Amino acid sequence: MEAEVLTHPVPLAVTLLFTGLLVAMIVALALEEKLHAKKSVIVGVFAVICLLLGSALGLLPFGDVTLPGGQRLHIPVYIEAVDWEVIAIIVGSSLFVDVTLRSGLFGWIAIRLTKASGGDPLKLLWFYGGMTVLFSAALNNVTAMIIVGSLSVVSLERLERRDKLLGFLLIEGLLTNVGGLLTLISSVPNIIVGNAAGIGFIEFFLKSSPYVLVATVFTLWLGARLFGIRALRDAAERDHARRRVAGFDENEGIASQGFFTFAAVAMAAFILAIATTSVTPVVRDLGMGFVAMTFAVIMLIRYKSEVDQFFKAVDWDLILFFMSLFVVINVMEHAEVLALIGEGVRWLIGDGDSAGGSASLLLSSALFSSVTDNIPLTAMLARILDAQRIASESPLWWAVAFGANLGGNLTPIGSASTLVAVTLMHKHGLPMSFGGFVRRALPFAVAQITVATAYVLLFL
Repeated sequence: MEAEVLTHPVPLAVTLLFTGLLVAMIVALALEEKLHAKKSVIVGVFAVICLLLGSALGLLPFGDVTLPGGQRLHIPVYIEAVDWEVIAIIVGSSLFVDVTLRSGLFGWIAIRLTKASGGDPLKLLWFYGGMTVLFSAALNNVTAMIIVGSLSVVSLERLERRDKLLGFLLIEGLLTNVGGLLTLISSVPNIIVGNAAGIGFIEFFLKSSPYVLVATVFTLWLGARLFGIRALRDAAERDHARRRVAGFDENEGIASQGFFTFAAVAMAAFILAIATTSVTPVVRDLGMGFVAMTFAVIMLIRYKSEVDQFFKAVDWDLILFFMSLFVVINVMEHAEVLALIGEGVRWLIGDGDSAGGSASLLLSSALFSSVTDNIPLTAMLARILDAQRIASESPLWWAVAFGANLGGNLTPIGSASTLVAVTLMHKHGLPMSFGGFVRRALPFAVAQITVATAYVLLFL
């Protein structure tokens, strides 16, 4: 039997029932810590409930899929609902980065920059800030925060500048979400938006990098002023600081010089391959997920007898969370919940070409992302914009990406990296409450979101 196509209208009561389930899932994700449950379990439970209700109420299309040539293939509805391209990008990139970390490449870069600063606090802030943005773009914002944050603790304690640690960690936490906007694979919302809108790696980078540069410079300038981080002016102090950072050994984390060199070449090749996927013959048909998985396999060959250790390190909670989320959103689409929300989004954005619509979408995305996970929001909005056939060059896509990323800087629970920053503060005896974070981060976040809104309206 061919896959059934549903043409009958869904009763409003059924749509409202599934809307209630969607709201309940979002609330549960916001209360993840209080529920003592991983996000994959929370969304997995809702995925099961949605599938059962969707099937019982006759909302889901069942049957075989007919391939070119007449061959029929049975694909369960919950398998077809998952965007496997996104899953492949996340798994492949995660494995590639985990193996590359083992080479000591990123630790070497971090310590070389520390030495180049000569131990001057202001130079150190600018070097670490730039490193945070680049690491967030090349790795992920959590890994970047752990690497740079941990190095900040060691460096400032050796330099006897521990009083500046709070400012460093806060600024670095905020910059992880700015850096998350730099490339298509820097953050999950970028991947979702790029995949839905058909935005390529190079196009994404060229359009987002000017904003990232301005936001990074402004954040570091404002941070230095607010936290009193100044350059060393006394010659004796500068000499003392240089001697202290000279004791850092950038080669300490390099177990094999050969693998270190190979990892550096592989990282450059990986970025080049991802950037040129859409124009490379054969590869462009296989997609960015194939490229990510291929480079993961290449790197895993180095540790071919212990790959299970890297499989354990993959964030399976995130992967299963994504798969379950795609299923939930697919069911919501069949229940016409997305159509209902789409009416609200359509009212918000107007005809899709107005400046007010883009600004409203960016600001609402940022506010929502500040209190709960930005991934469900991005996935839902991407599906709605795609259903409305919003062109890939529309600023609405960028409004979603900018809002989802930068909203994480409004509260300590807005993103995983800001939560890591607060955790490092507590670990090293620095007081930082929820309200204290909001109070200190608000000037940065408001400025970043305001500039992002102007940038999207004027240049995208």
